[in-house]
Amino acid sequence: MNELTTEARTENLEILMNFVDTGLEKADCSVKMRTQISIAVEEIFVNIANYAYSPEIGSVTIRLTAGDEIIISFEDNGKPYNPFEGTGPDITTDVQEREVGGLGIFMVRSIMDSVEYRRVGDKNVFVMKKRLV
Repeated sequence: MNELTTEARTENLEILMNFVDTGLEKADCSVKMRTQISIAVEEIFVNIANYAYSPEIGSVTIRLTAGDEIIISFEDNGKPYNPFEGTGPDITTDVQEREVGGLGIFMVRSIMDSVEYRRVGDKNVFVMKKRLV
């Protein structure tokens, strides 16, 4: 397992993405899979950076484990937020008529094989998995 802790700031996105890409490359993921997982990772990190601590700044820890599947977890001490509560975006309506938000989590759920959220003590824990086969 590889782990990185950094401030949850969008300015640190490149550091985080380099960490993830290196881990995915070591796991011998295809370029297509690395691209898909990177999109999901970016979405979750940016959400944490923009909303978890606002207006303060806190940290986020990301863990990457590779075996038969890639497991990526995010942990932060920000405000409790379950991205799966409520209804998802209505993708059948016209773009101009849709409410803002929700598409990122929809996209992450589409890309990854499984995603889960739980609140553990004072921490948000978001875990996503993608099988390598």
